[in-house]
Amino acid sequence: MKGKIYLLLFGLIAAISSVSTAQTFQSSSAEIGYQIGTSYYLGDLNPNNPLSGRQHVTQGGYYRHNFNSRVGVRLQLLQGVVEAWDEDSQSSWAQNRNLHFRNKIVEFSISGEINYIDHVMGNPDDRLTGYLTAGLAYFSHDPEAKDSFGNWHPLQPLGTEGQGWVFDTNPYKLSGLAIPVGMGFKINLGSSLAFQLEWGIRKTWTDYLDDVSTSYVNPVEIRQARGDLAFEMADRILVLPDGVSSSEGLQRGDPGLDDKYGYFLASIAFRVSKKPTSCWNQ
Repeated sequence: MKGKIYLLLFGLIAAISSVSTAQTFQSSSAEIGYQIGTSYYLGDLNPNNPLSGRQHVTQGGYYRHNFNSRVGVRLQLLQGVVEAWDEDSQSSWAQNRNLHFRNKIVEFSISGEINYIDHVMGNPDDRLTGYLTAGLAYFSHDPEAKDSFGNWHPLQPLGTEGQGWVFDTNPYKLSGLAIPVGMGFKINLGSSLAFQLEWGIRKTWTDYLDDVSTSYVNPVEIRQARGDLAFEMADRILVLPDGVSSSEGLQRGDPGLDDKYGYFLASIAFRVSKKPTSCWNQ
C-alpha cells in the first residue's frame, strides 16, 4: 500500500511541476476558502448510491496556492458525518440484517488541482472553469450505533466481529490514509471572490467505517467476552434463515469491499495575495 501511495504522490508532484514549469512566467497567488455541504459513504450498508444514506452537514476550510492560472495545490480540513441504516435499503436481505451506524470523520488532505482552462480570480477573461483534483488524506473516524434505548455507543471497543478478543485478531484502526479525487467548477464573483462546487470521493484501506466486514461470531461467546451491549450491537437479525438456530458464521458483510466516503461541497474563496490591480497574465 505504501508503495502505491508514494507512486501516486510522485506522479502528482511531477504533473504539477510539469504544468507549472510550462507557465513559469505567470504569477502565483493564494486563496482561503470556507466549505459547506454533505457527506456520503459507500460500503456494506450502502454499496452503490452516493445519494443514499442519511445526510449530515459537512464543513471545512482550505488554503490554496496557485502556481499559475492552471495549476495549484490545496491544504484542506474537513469534518463530516456519514450514516446508513439497513431499514432504508431496498434489499430484503439487508433489511433483515437490521444494522445501522453513524461515523464522524475528520480529514486533513493535500491535493493538487488542475484547471481545464486558465482561471484567475478577478480576471474577467477567466470567469469560469472546471477542474480536477487528487492527493493524499489522513482521516480519523469512530463508528457508533444506537442501543435499544436510543443511546449512541462507540462500536470499535465492542469487537462486534471478534476483533481483539477472538484468537489472533486485533481491533481495527480508527485512523488511516485515503486517496481523495474529485472534480468541480469555479466561477469568479469579483476581484477577490469566487464560488466553487465540488464532488469528491475517498479511497480508503479500511472495511470498518460502518463496523461491518465479515461474519457473525458466536453470540454466547461475545456476551461472555464483551458484555450485553456487544451482544446487542453485533447481531440484530430479525429472522434467522430456515433451519438455522444461530447466526454464528453467517455473512454480516463483504470483506473484499473496502469502504469509501466522499463529499458534495459548495465553497466561497477569498484571495489573500496579489492585489486586484496586479497584472496577472504577464
